[in-house]
Amino acid sequence: MVDRDIDDQSGPIDRATYEFYQNGAPFYTSSGAQAHSRHLDGFLDRLSPGAAILEIGCGGGRDTAHMVDRGFVTDPTDGIPAMVAKANERHDIGARLMRFDELDAVGAYDVVWAHACLLHCPRDQMPDVVRRIHLALRPRGLHYASFKLGDGEGRDLLGRLHNFPSAAWLRDLYVQGGFETLSEDIFAGKGTDGTQRDWMALTVKRL
Repeated sequence: MVDRDIDDQSGPIDRATYEFYQNGAPFYTSSGAQAHSRHLDGFLDRLSPGAAILEIGCGGGRDTAHMVDRGFVTDPTDGIPAMVAKANERHDIGARLMRFDELDAVGAYDVVWAHACLLHCPRDQMPDVVRRIHLALRPRGLHYASFKLGDGEGRDLLGRLHNFPSAAWLRDLYVQGGFETLSEDIFAGKGTDGTQRDWMALTVKRL
């Protein structure tokens, strides 16, 4: 059974995953961990100048810092207090604490960027999180997310919870959530635990 007993008034967080990132925040702000995400520039090229971007799971702040450098309006968030503190310490980006299930904005953003973070959301919570992202976007707003593919929820070698979806499961999730797929990329990559597996990156549009 998944242990989700860290609860801050609403919405549980998996304990092992929380503690991994809370204790590992210094690693994610080290100089060697600061290259921005591989799909970020291509995604930003789709946007109008000055687009408003919500980043969920901003981690060490590397992607938001690059967005700022490119002239976009950003709202970086993360559900781990130590990650928020380190992102602001390193990049001074105004990151704030917010879990996926606490997103309650309506029509506030042109973009929701979620690189390698929603992969930690329990499967049974994903439909609600996608609904919240849909509500937060303006009409025809864009959303990017990347996931490690697999055949069911489980843990990696570091003990972190992953939803490990199939590509078909992800496609159906976003269709049911009111999105149209604009592009997808399936590629091989290693996670922090060193395991090689296929990843899937999706860019979708709010209908």
